[in-house]
Amino acid sequence: MNSLESSIRKTTTKGELNSLRKNDQVPAIIYGGKEENQKISLSKKQVQFVIDQENFLSKIISINIDGNQINVLPREVNYDPISDNPIHIDFLRIVKGAKVIIEIPVKFINTEKSPGLKRGGVLNIVRRSVELKCPTETIPDELVVDLDGLEIGTSIKISSIKLPENVNPTIQGRDFVIATVAAPTVFKEPEKPAEAEGAEGEAAAEGAVEGAEAKPAEGEEKAGDDKKAKEETKKEDKASSDKK
Repeated sequence: MNSLESSIRKTTTKGELNSLRKNDQVPAIIYGGKEENQKISLSKKQVQFVIDQENFLSKIISINIDGNQINVLPREVNYDPISDNPIHIDFLRIVKGAKVIIEIPVKFINTEKSPGLKRGGVLNIVRRSVELKCPTETIPDELVVDLDGLEIGTSIKISSIKLPENVNPTIQGRDFVIATVAAPTVFKEPEKPAEAEGAEGEAAAEGAVEGAEAKPAEGEEKAGDDKKAKEETKKEDKASSDKK
């Protein structure tokens, strides 16, 4: 369980709150139960440390207030829109016997032991968290789904997850799906039939031959023109000799 040191604050104005933040303090409030709400301030460094941990909003935290330890549950964190630093936190006081509705993350284990996934199947996650109603003293950190032995086509439902005593999903009346092991989806471009490829090849070859016959090479064109010119010159020379 994470623990935070805190100080009681008596701020009443926005300016006083901003002054706290400039001194690297995060204003917070503890509410719930029969006791009055408590205004506290926390070290920004400590707050950032616990926020960066996994599943912060579903873990119980112990807060030390003037030597008294109080167990609380983070309910809401407000962030600065520019710096993204935490600027206020709401904590729910843990009261024995009380119940709370909370989102608990789902964790999947033993993916390497699933025959379906080994054969190329895909883990299709429907719900990454489940909303539960549970006693404040028995809030689970996570819901564990064991994929060991699961084949393609398997549906993992809420009934297959072992929940702590008196912990129940808020969705009642149906055994809803958490995830499935689905068949692989591979798209292949259809291959061209062999006959069509042969016909295209033959057509291309015929086109190449016809083109060669229709248009002689540049050298052949020039040789033909020279021969024709020489024949015409000879005719002109003979006609000129006859006149003489």
